Amino acid sequence: MDLLIQLTLNGLFNGAHFALLAMGFALIFGTTGVVHFAYGPVYAVGAYVVWALVALAGLPFWAAVGLGVAATAALGVASYLFIYRPFEIGGSPPFVVLVASLGLFIVIKNMIGIVFGTDVKTVDVAYDVHFVGNAFFTTVQVGQVLAALLVGCGIALFLRTSRYGKAIRAMADNREMATVIGIDTTRLSILVFALGSAVSALAGSLVLLRDGLNPNMGFGAVFVAFVAVIVGGVGSLRGAVIAGFLLAFVQSLGMWQIPTEWQNTIVFVVLFGFLLARPSGIVRRA
Repeated sequence: MDLLIQLTLNGLFNGAHFALLAMGFALIFGTTGVVHFAYGPVYAVGAYVVWALVALAGLPFWAAVGLGVAATAALGVASYLFIYRPFEIGGSPPFVVLVASLGLFIVIKNMIGIVFGTDVKTVDVAYDVHFVGNAFFTTVQVGQVLAALLVGCGIALFLRTSRYGKAIRAMADNREMATVIGIDTTRLSILVFALGSAVSALAGSLVLLRDGLNPNMGFGAVFVAFVAVIVGGVGSLRGAVIAGFLLAFVQSLGMWQIPTEWQNTIVFVVLFGFLLARPSGIVRRA
């Protein structure tokens, strides 16, 4: 029973992390149509900036998170303006943009290794451990759940009530029509890349406390985010969040009987299952 409780708790907390990653990726992909695989190393850059500010500059953790989020948002905007926007202007096919995204992924990942090194980075920040029987969880994991709730509610409120949010929804539904009625889609794309990247930085900052950092961490992040968006339903933020938690619970509970090294295989099985049984995803886009 203690093992089941621990695996369930792990599913909940990993689900919050997956949901944060999926929200940022879904916001970018669902609005602009760009399969932003460089989202993974951008997420890693945010976490590394926080590490540098805490470990090297001596800043308080949450102050470093704020600066890390800002730096990552700026990197996301730069990715759009200098990589994706020129292809957009030139009318390049999606495959070309996809290749450019993969190239950007490799460049940023390698730059992380060059600048920060390849060893695991950690910070010495104290946090509490709580027990449920013999199962346990930490305040960092609770923070992941709270962050997912606050960010999810904040993004939903922004998209539903603000002028920019409504414009983003219109652009996601039909970019060409949005342009015809006078919506500045370039400005909105910049905003979406900034917001999506900022969300990823928050997720990465909490992973820094929980697991530490390595230059390859971006691959797992974008892999989970991409699968969650497909399973949840492309264009649905709610679906991406639900899928993030679903993947985490399936992955965690699957470890009850399946070795740890098969975790990614479990995620692929879920993806293929949904593609066969429900290609439109958990939440169908209207």
